[in-house]
Amino acid sequence: MLKKATLLILGSLAIRLGFFLYGIYQDANYKVRYTDIDYYVFHDAARYVYESLQKGTIGSPYWRETYRYTPLLSWLLVPNHYFLWFHLGKLIFVAFDLFTGLIILSLVRKCVKSRESSLPLFLSSLWLLNPMVITISTRGNAESVICFLITLALYLLQRNCLTLSAIVYGLSIHFKIYPIIYCVPIAFFLYRKDKQFTKVILYGACSLLALLVSSAAMYKIYGSQYLDQAYWYHLYRTDHRHNFALWNLLLYYDSAQSTTSLLSKFAFAPQMIVTMSVTALEWYQPTFENLLNVLFLQTFAFVTYNKVCTSQYFVWYLIFLPFFIANTTISWQKGVCMAAVWVATQGFWLFQGYLLEFEGRNVFFPDMLIASALFFLGNTWLMGQFIDDIKTRALSAMNKAKKIN
Repeated sequence: MLKKATLLILGSLAIRLGFFLYGIYQDANYKVRYTDIDYYVFHDAARYVYESLQKGTIGSPYWRETYRYTPLLSWLLVPNHYFLWFHLGKLIFVAFDLFTGLIILSLVRKCVKSRESSLPLFLSSLWLLNPMVITISTRGNAESVICFLITLALYLLQRNCLTLSAIVYGLSIHFKIYPIIYCVPIAFFLYRKDKQFTKVILYGACSLLALLVSSAAMYKIYGSQYLDQAYWYHLYRTDHRHNFALWNLLLYYDSAQSTTSLLSKFAFAPQMIVTMSVTALEWYQPTFENLLNVLFLQTFAFVTYNKVCTSQYFVWYLIFLPFFIANTTISWQKGVCMAAVWVATQGFWLFQGYLLEFEGRNVFFPDMLIASALFFLGNTWLMGQFIDDIKTRALSAMNKAKKIN
């Protein structure tokens, strides 16, 4: 088992390095760049930080237009400028990507009830050998950092290291706002596990403290610009390009107006209702495995209903997919059908995007709207299958417990 795991890890590293090197080649030889456009933003923001350090002053990453992230991300890429290598930051993201895979491998071993030794390797390979995951990190997208923080927090939670887990969880919220939705299911889990509300209070207090301390430190250095760009911007953003969301067309029309429509301002309302409602599934079975299932479903719902939905957001729920599949009751035939729906609706939207971006065709209406609607409906159907699966597993476990008692 150890030998196979080592081969999986080394193989996944080799594949990532291959993608990384190919990306450098593509950037140098083709008009279409492999490097994610966001990476240029991270790199430029880090340059302002580095150059100011050289002068003994404080430079803001927000001097770089469209930088909407925590300053910690720009700090991570300062080595790019110290070592004068543009692509170094991608290797940093690849490292986080691999560390995430290692944590998934460790956690999935706890979730697999089968004695088949190869199953944990197969499940963890859904992350370690996933082309989408590999492409996102090697293109220079920073999602691997937030994925690492979330899986590390869960790893520490599973080992009952509550204080450390809470601190890491608080930092994950600082790094990107969306993990805050996990606070309710985590609180449910902690309470239902031991019926000790003090653990819930401890975890919440430590998480909040980590979030406040990290945010206060950034505010002290960068002022209100940090709050506006890293937090408030995401409440009123109207991005309409490369957006799978059903709100895409509305955001496009809003971008041409001087004011944002009331409907797009409250786009988060149905998202939060659905996202928080699915946490009720945790009451069926207060186990760590079911917590991971609920987090998967919750993240899937959050991304599906988000007013901005791009391919990089898919990795947010892909970190939970191995755990969900570990003890699923969904047949492989139905699973293939579900995967086909997800891929086909996504592919249809990407085809419309290609016609728009590369062919210059006016396909915004009705083509893009139809593609976004199909993708949304397909994902909503998938959510229904996931909910049924979680309920079936939970009810089966409850019935077994009754028989034993």
